[in-house]
Amino acid sequence: MMSVKKSSILIIDDDQTMRLALQESLASCGYHVVAAEDGEEGVELFQRRAFDLVITDMKMPGMTGIEVLRDVKKLAPEIPVILVTAYGTVNTAVEAMKEGAAEFIMKPFSLDDLEGVVKDVLSAHGKEAPPKQQDRQKQDDGIITRDPKMLSILEMLKTVAKSKSSIMIQGESGTGKELVARFIYHHSKRRGNPFVAVNCAAIPQNLLESEMFGYEKGAFTGATQKKIGKFELADTGTLLLDEVSEMDIHLQAKLLRVIQESEVDRLGGHAPIPVDVRLLSTTNVNIANAIENKTFRSDLYYRLNVIPVKIPPLRERSGDVLYLTQYFLEKYGREKGMKKPSLSDRAAGIIKAYHFPGNVRELENVIERAVLINDGDCIAPEALYLDQEETAPAVSAPGPVPNVSLERGSPSEAMALKDVERNLIRDTLASVAGNKTKAAKILGISVRTLWNKIQEYEKSSREDA
Repeated sequence: MMSVKKSSILIIDDDQTMRLALQESLASCGYHVVAAEDGEEGVELFQRRAFDLVITDMKMPGMTGIEVLRDVKKLAPEIPVILVTAYGTVNTAVEAMKEGAAEFIMKPFSLDDLEGVVKDVLSAHGKEAPPKQQDRQKQDDGIITRDPKMLSILEMLKTVAKSKSSIMIQGESGTGKELVARFIYHHSKRRGNPFVAVNCAAIPQNLLESEMFGYEKGAFTGATQKKIGKFELADTGTLLLDEVSEMDIHLQAKLLRVIQESEVDRLGGHAPIPVDVRLLSTTNVNIANAIENKTFRSDLYYRLNVIPVKIPPLRERSGDVLYLTQYFLEKYGREKGMKKPSLSDRAAGIIKAYHFPGNVRELENVIERAVLINDGDCIAPEALYLDQEETAPAVSAPGPVPNVSLERGSPSEAMALKDVERNLIRDTLASVAGNKTKAAKILGISVRTLWNKIQEYEKSSREDA
């Protein structure tokens, strides 16, 4: 079988923790990743070898990210550059976009967000092949359920998917709203045409407009190349507005006009550009309250909510809890080489009784962690790290971990929360052979938070010595 060439990525960041986190995360996705610790080294590497993408921090000693961007564009204008920036440098980030940056990521960000942005940028620049037919089918079948309410919703969606009507998907975080959006797409007449997702909560409002509608070369100082907006990228296909309730009220008016006229105006453009886009949107807030608080336009809501869909939380799908648990056990058990992964009776009781405020996403994280930490094929209760009284979910940052009793290491029942947290992090790291990216994902925290915890423990150990 002929292998597919993976894209080559250059990472430039003076922060060793961030550099290693980015490198580990993208390497685990199959990309070939090279890292440089400053701008000068990065540009030198870029001159010596070919890269498909450059990711650079904005603020570095010596050569800044803006200067790296300019040098890369002089050497190879077609190579996309992603800027990583902190909250305090948003204005500089805006200027960077004008200089020709393909995208930028605000700190702090999740590794899933990073991977999604990288994939989108590479795809937009023709560096990633579209998914094969079997991959599309796998995505189509991505919703695992036997709950009558969910099955009824999916059957209804198969019917309405064939229309062009806008659909708004409402539900708590972790219920699988984006999976439902992709389910609609894969059952629509537009399957095979573009599917473009925009995370309205992840992109700063002062950049969201250019992301959505694009701009022409020369539209403003530093606009050295044309930028195609998400609406145009989704032409003839489907556009997902993820967490649409986070969109700025002023931008909502422009979005409403695009929907009404089926055309977009690029910044600096001479004429409107017609677009044929099917709109899907998701939200985890009560839109009625947002309308009442004047943070969301009622006329836009009616345009987006032609077909409303409410995804029930996992606690209302009791038949799905153990069904999904078994699915995740088999999924992660195969990766670990387990023959027949299962839950002990006590562990099954804890899973059934737990509230799961993080819904399916939290359940998956709990099972993935338990499989990696547990010894043997039968999952013991202590591997779940769940409070049987439902006082808290699994470890999260920056809050404390659940106050559970761990049999491993024979701690006392009065063990301090910080010791429980330390043991959980230690065991998780051991289960993945020290891979901090995988450990952070399992724990539900960022890699940076994990690094900070490790350094805190090492400092404490030195002081106690």
